[in-house]
Amino acid sequence: MPIYLGIDTGGTFTDAVIFDPDRGMLASAKSLTTRHDLSLGVAGALTELGKALTPTPRIDLVCLSSTLATNAIVEGHGSRVCLVLIGGMLDVLSRCGLAQALDGDPVAHVGGGHTYEGLQKEALDESAVRSAGRAYLGRVAAFAVVGHFGVLNADHELRAAAILREETGLPVTCSHELTSRLNAPRRAVTCVLNARLIPLIDRLIRAVEGVLAARGILAPLAVVQGDGSVVNGESARLRPVQTILSGPAASVIGAAYLAGCSDGLIADIGGTTTDLALLVNGQPKLNVDGAVVGTWRTMVEAVDVATFGLGGDSDIDCNERGQLLIGPQRVVPLGLLARQFPEVVDALRRQLKADQTDKTFGRFAVRLRAPDTDIGLSKAERLVWSALDSHPVSLVELFRERSRRMPLETLRQRGLVGVAAFTPTDAAHVLGKCAHWNREAAEVGALLWLRRLKRFPADSAAAGRFAEDVLERMTVQAGESIASYLLESDHAGQPVADGWRDLRLVREALRPEPTGHLRVRLSMDLPIVAVGGAASTYFPAVGERLGTRVLVPEHAAVCNALGAVIGGVVQRVEARITSTVRGLFRAHLPDGIEDFVDLESAAEYASKGATRLATRRAVDAGAKDVRVAIARSDRVATGADGSRIFVESSVRATATGQPGGRETEDALPEAVAKIASGMLR
Repeated sequence: MPIYLGIDTGGTFTDAVIFDPDRGMLASAKSLTTRHDLSLGVAGALTELGKALTPTPRIDLVCLSSTLATNAIVEGHGSRVCLVLIGGMLDVLSRCGLAQALDGDPVAHVGGGHTYEGLQKEALDESAVRSAGRAYLGRVAAFAVVGHFGVLNADHELRAAAILREETGLPVTCSHELTSRLNAPRRAVTCVLNARLIPLIDRLIRAVEGVLAARGILAPLAVVQGDGSVVNGESARLRPVQTILSGPAASVIGAAYLAGCSDGLIADIGGTTTDLALLVNGQPKLNVDGAVVGTWRTMVEAVDVATFGLGGDSDIDCNERGQLLIGPQRVVPLGLLARQFPEVVDALRRQLKADQTDKTFGRFAVRLRAPDTDIGLSKAERLVWSALDSHPVSLVELFRERSRRMPLETLRQRGLVGVAAFTPTDAAHVLGKCAHWNREAAEVGALLWLRRLKRFPADSAAAGRFAEDVLERMTVQAGESIASYLLESDHAGQPVADGWRDLRLVREALRPEPTGHLRVRLSMDLPIVAVGGAASTYFPAVGERLGTRVLVPEHAAVCNALGAVIGGVVQRVEARITSTVRGLFRAHLPDGIEDFVDLESAAEYASKGATRLATRRAVDAGAKDVRVAIARSDRVATGADGSRIFVESSVRATATGQPGGRETEDALPEAVAKIASGMLR
């Protein structure tokens, strides 16, 4: 019987579990995620796992999930990229948030592209592609290539990618590799995000592989994708955008296994985000229209998860009325920073004794990881980077030179530097609900906030009341997120009419005490299955306000790592059939086009081609015993005379199999097999 090792690398903790399909969870462990060197956090979790289970059994398969990609997108972090647009698609930059996704990164427009029929519109301007590669070598970490109708004929995308690799040696992502859909702006957003995440996911996989090798664990490594399926490490390196909901997908699958109920709302709270998903008949739903992460709608098929920038490590701010606001940016909790750097407590106390106060009090800058390349940093950014050296620096000290503000923000957006500040996790420490880190630093951080809000006297009792205010705000925002998600879901994804009115009533219902003549009560007909390390801290109060029960299952804190070991390999290839000339049917596959005089011949060709490509991708992703299912959908219109007019067909091949190292699907217990089979459909 195979034994699985599940690892989840989150923004705050790295979790690990050893799972036996017959006996269930054998051991679990947690360790702090070390962003400057991810291998340290992974090694720490495995060391703790070894202490919990002696001797450690032989591992047959390692499955990895992570929230790092999701967090990077939500927070706007990632490496610099260059987007190469082929075929004069000037208008795409103003649509679907593409300009915001690029965030100032360069764009190269080159001639070329194809028509809707898949025919060449104009020849690819290879010299322009070559010039773009040379111009941005050393200034970006990867390239994203999007061709006009590139999913109907990928020749120009493939040729441009070959030229860019030849000129730069850098990773290149082509849009047709990620989706077969026509929406060019959304394809471009997905492609840009993929290119931006390549260095991040590569560092993670290398870190895990290094730790496993050092410990003599020679089992294959599988990485969880956003739909809950797994691929091998090399496939994840090439298409990291498919892992953007890896952590949430693993969490949902793990929660479904642990929940003990067939229907519920799964709520996973981490350090950076809260992820929500519906469990229906024991299985999480897939969002075939494309995963939404932060403000971006991608073309990545994933578990239907809504991700909100609200977590235990969320930054806290206030508006002009003094109302607290939490998220979406993640910061390092003061208690955690002080545990790692005890001198932070003295710096906080000096700020508390200062004659004046400032909104930067209680905030520090700290290195998270090294840059992909020094060439990508400006002189001002390198100066800030050097100032942080090997220890955190208070923003009060750092901003004595005003010119450092913008470089620090740029370094933060790139995920190189983090800011430490008072967080909901610190509030929980002040109230004694958590005891992981330095409580004194958390309490002084609360006192600095009281000074900023001009609340006096600023003593320990007042610090406790402020901490309660922070947790109250967490309850309200988490409740609003759940209500918004359910309203959206109940209305089939359509905007809710007068949505602001609905949420106004929700806010009134979420108040701890009624403030007016109207009494509002909420009631959910689903339980909340709360998972994540802080689930028991935050969600009982949320469930009470929403009128439902909250289930915090055993092992909720390592739910992601458990979910990582349950998925199988799934690869999908979609072929399209068009008819631009009456009596002629054109089959479009990722590796070419072919014409036929009848629809059924075109469909047979498309089915065989899609099966071949899906099987190859599944094998490349590490699957064995591959099975392929074909689904065909024809679109027809009705003419004025009542005749049926062919519009187009899609033929989808779904290849499924078990990752190398797992014996058979029959080895899984019934509950796990049900979830896994649901994810494979």
